Amino acid sequence: MEVGLISVLAFGFLLGMKHAIEPDHVIAVSTIASQSKKFWRAGLAGVFWGIGHTATLFAVGLVLLLLKGEMPETLAMTLEFAVGVMLVYLGVNALRKFRRQQVHAHLHAHGEVVHSHFHSHEQGGEHDHSHHRISYLKSVLIGFVHGLAGSAAMMLLTLETVDSIGQALLFILIFGLGTILSMLLFTAAISVPFLMAATKPSFHNMLLGVTGVISAVFGLYYMYGIGVTDGLFKLWVS
Repeated sequence: MEVGLISVLAFGFLLGMKHAIEPDHVIAVSTIASQSKKFWRAGLAGVFWGIGHTATLFAVGLVLLLLKGEMPETLAMTLEFAVGVMLVYLGVNALRKFRRQQVHAHLHAHGEVVHSHFHSHEQGGEHDHSHHRISYLKSVLIGFVHGLAGSAAMMLLTLETVDSIGQALLFILIFGLGTILSMLLFTAAISVPFLMAATKPSFHNMLLGVTGVISAVFGLYYMYGIGVTDGLFKLWVS
């Protein structure tokens, strides 16, 4: 492998790591990581986000490269707008959980192992003793949406960096590995305050609510930026 190509791929890897921690990515995955009670599960949420993101970039990139086409501006901006819609949805969903759940901690035994975990008292007084599990499928879908939204810009960058379709696809894969590693580390790190609040249910629930508010507000801001500031709404009606 040529030294020049190795340098390009190394650049792609570092760029992927930086790309993963853009605000819209971090906020979206945080709404899922905040619901984890295990450090490794939070990290896996980031891994699955990266898998969805990379798979979409690779698939869309392959189609565009083979057809030697460019994504229409209106479609590219519409996909970016969809990211804002998704952030609002994730935020509202987190806030619904915040409002509906009266979260409590109690001791629970598995054989000789005793630990505390959460259950919620829903309306009607029913107890839900199931452990909350992170949705890895949701992480993949979030990464999928982000991948669609970023595919147009990614193709422009790739075409400016490499000389052939094979190199372009390799660049996307290396870029994807960078995003996966970066999101793994960041999602695990961002879960720490939620894990530290595991024995303080009211504080944990408050963090979930704050995460929901941030996601919803940022999503609305993102939609306004794409729709009004960047002119997507005008493109829709023209």
